[in-house]
Amino acid sequence: MHSNDAVVLFPVLLAMIALLLLLLRRTRLGSLLREHIADRPRRRLFLASVSFFLTFAMVRGMVYAIQHQIPPFHYIIMGGRHIHHLVLGILILLAVGYGWLCEVGTGSDSSSILASALMSLLYGVGAALTLDEFALWLNLKDVYFVREGRSSIDAVVLFGSLLAIGGWGAPLFAAVAKRTTKQNR
Repeated sequence: MHSNDAVVLFPVLLAMIALLLLLLRRTRLGSLLREHIADRPRRRLFLASVSFFLTFAMVRGMVYAIQHQIPPFHYIIMGGRHIHHLVLGILILLAVGYGWLCEVGTGSDSSSILASALMSLLYGVGAALTLDEFALWLNLKDVYFVREGRSSIDAVVLFGSLLAIGGWGAPLFAAVAKRTTKQNR
């Protein structure tokens, strides 16, 4: 590692997830969420979108601080190679995907609400870390703060909108599907 400060991203993300889980378990917010979004898949979409947007904002802020040499933020350097945060995002997405294949946090009978919330939050984090550097995959070079880097913002907005539409639009989609089914009978 370049320095001990280079691993600030990981503890910050863990702290954010821990704080969100704490809020969901130990405050009125959790019971309000379960009361007003009773459908577990919609609740998972909501939690994923919250962690997605929070992670995106935090990472953009941290990269800005790195660019302007504001401590304690530095790039992660291993063996002389800059490790982009999309690598961490991809690893998180792989772990969440594997967990969901094993039905961890999916809402099945043996899956806990805590595991469901954790997997949803991790999914949002992994997606944000990965899509924040979408322009890097597209151009195969670091274009974070130049014109071509705009495609990362576009990808984040599009995917974030998809999460929000899925979470908040689900009752509308269900109502439209019921109405269409009744009309077709």
